[in-house]
Amino acid sequence: MTDTTPGFDQVVSLPAVSEGTVTPDFIDLNGHMNILHYLDYLAWGADTICSNAGIDVEYRHERRMGVFAAEHHLNYYRELREGEKFSVHVRPIERSDKALHLVAMLLDRTNDRLACTLETILVHVDMDSRRATPIPADIAAGLDREFAAYAGVDWPVPLCGAMRLRH
Repeated sequence: MTDTTPGFDQVVSLPAVSEGTVTPDFIDLNGHMNILHYLDYLAWGADTICSNAGIDVEYRHERRMGVFAAEHHLNYYRELREGEKFSVHVRPIERSDKALHLVAMLLDRTNDRLACTLETILVHVDMDSRRATPIPADIAAGLDREFAAYAGVDWPVPLCGAMRLRH
């Protein structure tokens, strides 16, 4: 993995898709936020790109399509402790006709630092066949609008180097 770790000021310049505070029930036996909560908030954050483009509960129910996570890479930079505040920010990387490559970043807002990143590949699927299927034109246009909103972001994100979309 190449060190392309963005600074706090870079990540905080992206819209926050979620904010929270580490509560006592988030704490594991090591005295910091448990992996379940990092993954939950970051995965939900990555999903906001999809829901903003129309891949939501109604889409899944009415059109019988959605997205499945195909691959994840979590990277921890700093621990979060009880009482600390955090926010989640997402940066789209690339999309194909059937998949998305995104990075969600969790910021420690109490100490102004990057705490964790989730690099993920989401695959668009037919909910009945459970197989990858092309993204419909209207949803693709919504995803393109979401991705275009980040076109001016020119700083690198931490990518593991092993994940990529197949075109």
